[in-house]
Amino acid sequence: MHLDVKMLDIKRLHIDTTTTLIDMEDEVDRLVAAWRRERPDLDVEPLEVLSRVSRLARHLDRARRLAFAEHGLESWEFDVLTALRRAGTPYQLSPGQLLTQTLVTSGTMTNRIDRLAKKGLVERLPDPSDRRGVLVRLTDEGRDRADQALAGLLDQERAILAELTRAQRGELAGLLRQLTAPFDNIPG
Repeated sequence: MHLDVKMLDIKRLHIDTTTTLIDMEDEVDRLVAAWRRERPDLDVEPLEVLSRVSRLARHLDRARRLAFAEHGLESWEFDVLTALRRAGTPYQLSPGQLLTQTLVTSGTMTNRIDRLAKKGLVERLPDPSDRRGVLVRLTDEGRDRADQALAGLLDQERAILAELTRAQRGELAGLLRQLTAPFDNIPG
């Protein structure tokens, strides 16, 4: 399956030196202002943050698809390959360990392993510690594709974050961690 992804154009905006980013009005500001005008009885403050998070998520999703497509991968393929890559040498995990890391069902994981094996990106090996078990190992081609796609993804993500200083990125990461922490133990 080939992904039809257009080149993501993430370029730094040229901003007049007399204007700061904080002074700039965006679509979310206009949306919030309209709701405040139309529904002054509602507190629409959450929209100021979460609408921007939603817009950013769409840009990030597009950047991910582009980075993966440039290396002939789909998002789910990248997830499985990089789970194996992160395992370290010899880049292998049991199907159960892959399930835990990718949060999919057993049937879905079996199908994914089959498809990746058919493409030559992973191989199944007998598990020496369990006669009935198997291990899934990354092939050299799978490792190369995972590494290349990861490098492409990081380039895209750096471009998305280019307007922030290192300190701002650290602060944002901390705030997002705090915001997402309550969801970490919720399945799905």
